[in-house]
Amino acid sequence: MTKTLRRLAATLCLVALPALAMAQTTTATPPASPAPPAGDPVVAKVNGKELHRSDVVESARSLPEPYQQQIEQLFPALIERLIDLNLLAAEGRRQNLQNDPAVKAQVANYEDQQIREAVLDRYLKSKVSDEAIKARYQKFLKEMTPVMEVRARHILVDSEDKANEIIKELDGGADFTDIASKKSIDTKAAAKGGDLGYFTAEDMVPEFAEAAFALDKGQYTKKPVKTRFGWHIIKVEDKREKKPPTLEEARSQIESELTQELVGAYLADLRSKATIEKFNPDGSPIKPAAPAAPAAPAAPAAPAAPAAPASPPAATTTPAKPADPAKP
Repeated sequence: MTKTLRRLAATLCLVALPALAMAQTTTATPPASPAPPAGDPVVAKVNGKELHRSDVVESARSLPEPYQQQIEQLFPALIERLIDLNLLAAEGRRQNLQNDPAVKAQVANYEDQQIREAVLDRYLKSKVSDEAIKARYQKFLKEMTPVMEVRARHILVDSEDKANEIIKELDGGADFTDIASKKSIDTKAAAKGGDLGYFTAEDMVPEFAEAAFALDKGQYTKKPVKTRFGWHIIKVEDKREKKPPTLEEARSQIESELTQELVGAYLADLRSKATIEKFNPDGSPIKPAAPAAPAAPAAPAAPAAPAAPASPPAATTTPAKPADPAKP
């Protein structure tokens, strides 16, 4: 059976749900969800097998999120769906498909998946604790490098000449907020008098950030600042050190970082205790990398050439004339 046919067969179990969901959404005032009954009552029987309310709720977890949010409204259709699922499973067992090798392989894969999730959940449960998160947060605060941020307004225009004209108006006492509202082509900021809120240098393009952070509180740029967006006149309203995120704001990221570190360490420990062999994609053994050739020894220095022996004096037939004696 192809994957397409399997998907189609699985979809048949949902045919009653879309229509009922549509009926719920087209009602002018959707009815309030009925309160779930106490306990876990039997809601259906299939060939004597009892199906409880909890079975219906659990079966809905595999459905898309919109259906899961309407369990009470869709409950009658969900019961019918669960009945169909049970009938299909019972018919499969009647055909002894639980012993089919392909089915067994899929069951084993699903079992492995559940076991993997369970072992990690149990390992992490005690380690990604509130105490561990708080300790990591305090470590983050100690190691955090202070970051400055500014609150600025800007006026954006499409030419340098227009920007220079506006700077002249500002030098003459015109109100920055008023001009930004009327003349800036950054319509989103213009609606707030050019206010960009607080930002760090990394939040802005380099040219803009360099100009903004060079200004003192209350100053505006005396020359237009060109970026790929156009020409800016920037005014700094405030400067401050950026506050670190609160524990609750950082909690999600800390949990993620701790989880990654702990899982990595856990897997490294499991690998260190295991015997692992790897093969090439074609199943052949992986040849060990050839050891690096040892460095060739340095060539010994060539011995110095021996000095040439002194030439013997040339033989003469006449003895050398002695030097004149010193005069008295």
